[in-house]
Amino acid sequence: MSAEFGLLGEVVVAVHGQAVDPGPAKQRCVLAALAMDVNQLVTADQLIERVWGTQCPPRARATLSSYVSRLRGVLAATDAAELVRRPAGYVLNADESLIDVHRFRLLTTRARSMDDENAAAALTEAIGLWRGEPLAGLDGDWASFERDRLRQQLLAAECDLTDVMLRLGHSGSLVSELATRTTRHRLNERIAAQYLLALYRDGRVADALGHYQLVRARLIEELGTEPSAALQSLHRQILDLDPALTASRPAAGEIAVIPRQLPAPPAPFVGREADMARLDEVFDTGRAVVISTLAGTGGIGKTWLALHWAHRRLDRFPDGQLFVDLRGFGPDDTRMDPAVALRGFLGALGVSRSAVPADAHAQEAMFRSLVAGKRMLIVIDNVADAAQVTPLLPGSSSCTVVITSRTALTSLVSRHGARHLSLDVLGDAESLALLTERLGPARIDADRDAALELVRFCTGFPLALAIIAGRALVADTVPLGKFVAELQATGLAALDDTDPAGSLGAVLSWSLRALDPVDRTVFGLLGLAPGPDIALPAAANLTGLSPAATEHALRRLEDASLVRRDDHDRFWMHDLVRRYAVTRAQAELTEDDRERALRRVLDFYLRTAHAGDLVLFPHRAPSPLGPAEPGSHPQLLADGAAAAAWFEAEHECLLDAQRLALARGQHRAAWQFAWTMSIFHQLRGLHHDHLETWLHALDTIEHLADPVSAIRTHRNIANACAALERYDQAVTHLHEAVTLAEKEEAHAELGHTYLVLCRVDEVRRDFRQGRDHGEQALHFFRLAGNPAWEATALNSTGWCAALLGDYDHAREYCRTAVELSRLHQSPTVEANALNSLGYVDHHTGQHRSAIENYRLALRAYGDFGSTHGRADTLEGIGHPYAALGQYAEARAAWTEAAALHESQQRTEDAARVRRHLQTLPRRPAS
Repeated sequence: MSAEFGLLGEVVVAVHGQAVDPGPAKQRCVLAALAMDVNQLVTADQLIERVWGTQCPPRARATLSSYVSRLRGVLAATDAAELVRRPAGYVLNADESLIDVHRFRLLTTRARSMDDENAAAALTEAIGLWRGEPLAGLDGDWASFERDRLRQQLLAAECDLTDVMLRLGHSGSLVSELATRTTRHRLNERIAAQYLLALYRDGRVADALGHYQLVRARLIEELGTEPSAALQSLHRQILDLDPALTASRPAAGEIAVIPRQLPAPPAPFVGREADMARLDEVFDTGRAVVISTLAGTGGIGKTWLALHWAHRRLDRFPDGQLFVDLRGFGPDDTRMDPAVALRGFLGALGVSRSAVPADAHAQEAMFRSLVAGKRMLIVIDNVADAAQVTPLLPGSSSCTVVITSRTALTSLVSRHGARHLSLDVLGDAESLALLTERLGPARIDADRDAALELVRFCTGFPLALAIIAGRALVADTVPLGKFVAELQATGLAALDDTDPAGSLGAVLSWSLRALDPVDRTVFGLLGLAPGPDIALPAAANLTGLSPAATEHALRRLEDASLVRRDDHDRFWMHDLVRRYAVTRAQAELTEDDRERALRRVLDFYLRTAHAGDLVLFPHRAPSPLGPAEPGSHPQLLADGAAAAAWFEAEHECLLDAQRLALARGQHRAAWQFAWTMSIFHQLRGLHHDHLETWLHALDTIEHLADPVSAIRTHRNIANACAALERYDQAVTHLHEAVTLAEKEEAHAELGHTYLVLCRVDEVRRDFRQGRDHGEQALHFFRLAGNPAWEATALNSTGWCAALLGDYDHAREYCRTAVELSRLHQSPTVEANALNSLGYVDHHTGQHRSAIENYRLALRAYGDFGSTHGRADTLEGIGHPYAALGQYAEARAAWTEAAALHESQQRTEDAARVRRHLQTLPRRPAS
């Protein structure tokens, strides 16, 4: 029989819908104290203090026991709740959803990860649970404290609901409610901001401005402080009639980006019709989030089946498909962190890197919100365990998830309702059909008995069949009987073993024996290489062969189905094949051979990255490399575009190369990897990777005994922390960098550190302190005699001055920055300073001068291929064009800026520019 407990009002109990008297006030307080901590032990001393406070009666413990006994009688009519005695106290065992307080908290928490329509419904339901003053009729300090805490939670829920309703466009209906709320909470700036926005959207601009002045006066008078930066910013937007404040919300069901991430379907694909039907049955149930786990040993065809089914059912998923290989069973330390996969999903869904929240739980909530209500397919391949995949699961019943793994993932079945499908080997008929599709009917019919013998030896294992078919295709004139004889001679009867994973090595060994010694060596070395894949230049350095010889070996390995090539000419191995390659390398190559190969490939990655870094930013402080490794040949990168493309393609390999260098004790190389990737990470907004590489670098400091490296490490960690809004950590590391730099009297390092402090201040909107830190950076760069970086400090200081409205000083700083950057050929700084001057000129009414400076900035950005800077400048130049009535030029600039923002996955920036476009007059009819 069900039961319900009410604490959000008078303390009440209902059993099967009928009210039950919970007894006098003190007894109700015992019930409330237990219900607030449902399913948790509450000691007798805690209960006594909650009921009577510190001045408890002499027989309080006996009275408490009496109250508990009576409450057991109240609950005797229900099996939904039980009051249990423990040695130290009592526990109320019940489902949290039966208690209104917990149901309220659950609904408000869930609302944060829902789309706005569902969030509004959840929050409305949560607030509707309140029947009046919480814990009404109870007195004492505990009840008073809990009552105040619950009131704050209610206010937060009401504000959350208001935010949602504002986003949904219900401003007019909120004005009256917010007027009452702001009267009750006169100094609450969040409520004030909501009221201002509702008034503005309701067309009551004067009332909004008047209320701001009223709130400001109250804050100054009662707290002695100005309004927060956020409230002041909203006030400025209202003064400027900023169109962003009235931006329309996307229609329900609209998605800005439709990802199509599925790899190509396997070809040929035969059989598995029964498995396909089982998948269809699972996904036709119409239950909540539909999850299927395909389990089986490596190489049995789980991914092939998942992709084949997905491509045959694409019509079911019009809102897109996501795919990720978590590498759960790859070589040691290569499994993908689910946080990395989650950020990849967010990027595929159109979230700019800068918009990804720092907190992992917030990232998960953002992902669930983006896919809520969408008919999407999510394929998660090669999962190690449930913990690796759980953060990637959607919360919407419209989504479908297919997971492949070598384990059963039992907890996904028990906790998330996943349907487990165990994938078995192919039947004899299916195996023969697969060989026939690969080799052609004529070849099978010419030697059918041999073909059936091959099927028998492979025991329906798809990877083994693929390897045999690949070998036979390469030697297309050799009769199939010859392969059977070779198979029998090499002892591949091990394929009949009951454990297919243990049998596969024999098949791979047989395949390798068909290759020459060079190919076998290349195969073993590929297993040792850092990263999930490898390109030809890196592979040539790994093997020590010429590029032509390396490519020849890779092609032969590809033909033998031992490596695969993607659309970007990068080579990769299935994780099981790669693991086998590692064992071959360890068994057949000497330790010296393996050591030299790894040193060559790590040196290749490091030296190419170092050269690319200097191409991207030639004025960085030097960090010289040691002697080159014999046989290492770095890749030549002609210009900034080539360098950026190389970093993009090799990024995962570089991250893994740093980890490998650290594990091998190559501490200087591990530190240098962080240094060489630093500019690329900042240009691309890869703040999580930037932080990870520098945290690895921090582990090398004690081995390097180099104070300059230590300074740079702390500074770069701070830079990454600031970008991730971890400001306290950033400041801690910056202070450590300043301390070390002052001790060494390293003026240039002090300049760089204060420059980062300036940037931290800027993102925290403390422009005044930012200007001060910029001045300090300028001072130290001058002491160091570094005019190129002096120009950077001048621009940063000028930019903060501009944001403070000090346009005269801003113009002076930025003009000097332009002169210095031109003198010392620093096009990046020149472009940034010209962009700053354009901003200053526009905000001081010098629109034609602003346009000229923005044009010069565009030209400079174009010279070194900075599409990021070009997008920002195009957005900037549109404003003076519009101010001068040159609407066609403004429209062209903003249209291109929006397109560039979109291509860079800066969706918020693109949306802002599109709102600018909406403010322009419509084109005259033709």
